[in-house]
Amino acid sequence: MIKKIIFVFVTFVVAGVLSSNFYPNVSAQMSEEKAVVEVLRQNATAFAKNDLATLDKVWANDEAVTVFENGHANYGWSDYRNNHLAPEMKEIKNTKYALSDIKVKIDSKTAWATFKYTISGDADGKHFDGGGLGTAILEKRGGRWQIVHWHSSAPRRAPSPSPTPKK
Repeated sequence: MIKKIIFVFVTFVVAGVLSSNFYPNVSAQMSEEKAVVEVLRQNATAFAKNDLATLDKVWANDEAVTVFENGHANYGWSDYRNNHLAPEMKEIKNTKYALSDIKVKIDSKTAWATFKYTISGDADGKHFDGGGLGTAILEKRGGRWQIVHWHSSAPRRAPSPSPTPKK
C-alpha cells in the first residue's frame, strides 16, 4: 500500500499537478516578493552610487513618504530627498551599502519588509563601517512597487568608560 501511495505522489509531482502551475497564487505571490526585494536592492545600489534619478523611481514622490533614521524624522519625499538623502550621499565617498536577510510580506497593494543592512564609506576624512536593522513599507502604484516608509536603526554604541577616580 505504501508503495502505491508513493507511486501516486511521484506521478502527480512529475505530471506537474503539485507544481506552481497548479497553485498560481503561490507563484504570483513569489513573483511579487521578488519584485519588492528588487526595489529594495535598487534603492541600496542607487544610494551607494549617488544615483538620485533611480531613487526618484523607487520611492513614492509625494507627501506620503515617512523616514525615521537615527531618531530623526522626515515627512514627504522632497523633505527626505533634499534635506537628508542628497546631503548625506554628497558627504559620503566610497560608499558600500547592502541589504541582507530580507523578509517580505504582501497584502494586496501593500508590502512590508524587514532587513539587515551594512554600510561603509569615507566621510570627514575618516573611514566608517556600520550596520543595523530596517523596515520598509511599499505600495504598488501604477503597476510598480514604491517605497513609502523607511525605518532603520543601528545598535547603540557602548557608553564611554568612566574615568577612574584618582585617590
